[in-house]
Amino acid sequence: MEWNSLTISVAVVGGLVFVSVALYATVVVRRRLKSSYGQRAIQAFRLQREMLEAKFFDVAATLGKPRGLRWIECDWEDNVTFARDRESGLLTAFVAVNIRFEAIEGGDMEDVPAVDTIRDAAAVFHYKNSRWGTGGKALFNLNPDEALVRLENQFEPLAPVR
Repeated sequence: MEWNSLTISVAVVGGLVFVSVALYATVVVRRRLKSSYGQRAIQAFRLQREMLEAKFFDVAATLGKPRGLRWIECDWEDNVTFARDRESGLLTAFVAVNIRFEAIEGGDMEDVPAVDTIRDAAAVFHYKNSRWGTGGKALFNLNPDEALVRLENQFEPLAPVR
């Protein structure tokens, strides 16, 4: 059998098409897996939210921040924004919360009138090893959407799950 330039060209083009289709299929499958992983994480957050909110309060109250204030209460709002860390892929939830403090007796904040002011914040939760958790971090004076805008270089929003 003799190979002419047309036969070789058809074989090369056919090979390139095959490789292109295989690469495209791989990308599509990976996106779907990431998407379903994110959807499972969001559903898990919704199921565990009350427990996670309690855990946030317990952890945050022990951190000593803001200095001179004692955590009194968190009033949780419905607004939640989910995002993915652009580098690590770590899923994060930013949850709207209003936080009340009181001054610690004998501390620097005891005579500050603004201590009684309710603080708006975005509470931060992370999904790692198929589990949600929190380090008790609050992004003060930001709602969840504003937190994501402020951190847009680090996080990309996840598509909402209905």
